[in-house]
Amino acid sequence: MSTLSLLPLESRTRRRRWVPATILILLVAFALIGPWVFASPFAQDLSRYLEPPSLTEPLGRDEYGRSVVSRLAHATRLSLVLASLSVATALLLGTTLGTMAAWRGGWLDSVLRGISESFVAMPALLIVLLFAALAADGSLWALYAGLALAQWVEYFRVVRARAALILGSPAVEAAELLHLGRLHVVRRHLLPELRPLLLTLASLGMVTAILAMSTLGFIKVGLQPPRAELGLMITEAFPHYDAAPWLALAPVVVLFALTVSLLGLRRKEDSR
Repeated sequence: MSTLSLLPLESRTRRRRWVPATILILLVAFALIGPWVFASPFAQDLSRYLEPPSLTEPLGRDEYGRSVVSRLAHATRLSLVLASLSVATALLLGTTLGTMAAWRGGWLDSVLRGISESFVAMPALLIVLLFAALAADGSLWALYAGLALAQWVEYFRVVRARAALILGSPAVEAAELLHLGRLHVVRRHLLPELRPLLLTLASLGMVTAILAMSTLGFIKVGLQPPRAELGLMITEAFPHYDAAPWLALAPVVVLFALTVSLLGLRRKEDSR
């Protein structure tokens, strides 16, 4: 009886886990396929000023007569690609330095901890803002560097603390006594223990990076027009909210969907 009563609950839980993954897959497909299907996001046609949605233009046209759905697809792709690159860089840098600090200890650990604490003392968004402000032309590379440097410290601190416990475990001590080598320790002991933590941090880091980009675009400090970016699209649509509410609503919905799907994946990893 108890097993039968648990089956519906497990089924509902499994379905709930698939929902964020499905949303994310649809957004990725939209970001990849949309730019090839719809018109150029930069092509202007002032005769189609604030054109309402139609079959050919599902989200209508903006104040410059540009295709909103095309700009939304490009903005979604930009957010996903830039966030993925910055998170991958931060993960690689933070994991490598955190493992080195836990393994070597001594002066190297002290130096790396001092550097990490200086980054922790500054808000992450401030670091991104400083890098974005340094690039007056709204350079993608400046924004990428700021996002990566703002996040690496999270991976460093988590990996350093966890790796120190793993490296001091009896299993690792036995591997060292048997002279199995550091590659064996990393492959068989460190990576299996660190992988769930890194996946959780990466999912949360994607959300942080996407929201940071949108926040900077919203205040027109990050990427600059005519580039299609979610935060910029919201800002540009505000003056026309009464006449064309779909202009601001579309990027807000995409931002919400990205956040919900990535946070849903994070909860999935946490439950393992």
